[in-house]
Amino acid sequence: EVQLVESGGGSVQAGGSLRLSCKASKFTFRNSDLGWYRQAPGNECELVSMIGSDGSTYYADSVKGRFTISQDTAAVYLQMNCLKPDDTAGYYCAADSGTGWKGRGGVEPPCRGGQGTQVTVSS
Repeated sequence: EVQLVESGGGSVQAGGSLRLSCKASKFTFRNSDLGWYRQAPGNECELVSMIGSDGSTYYADSVKGRFTISQDTAAVYLQMNCLKPDDTAGYYCAADSGTGWKGRGGVEPPCRGGQGTQVTVSS
């Protein structure tokens, strides 16, 4: 089972920063690409950023230059700077071990199930 636990969301004003954390099991860490998805009401579940097992990274165009993904032996992080109201969404940690991106408990897509951490950015 994919074991992921997100934390670090909150409410900030535009221009502010937040850091999301996701703790994963050792098995998941060793064998998976890790990433962050988000979903706002009425929008699709979208991949925001990912870090591969080889250290490669990906960022959606909408967050390039503002968000940074990183990981250590304990967790994967998403540092979010210069936040905008459009960044308001539920954020979900996800892992891909070669069979597609899955969220907490193995849900697909990762935003399904509603568990994640909420980020609210006010103007």
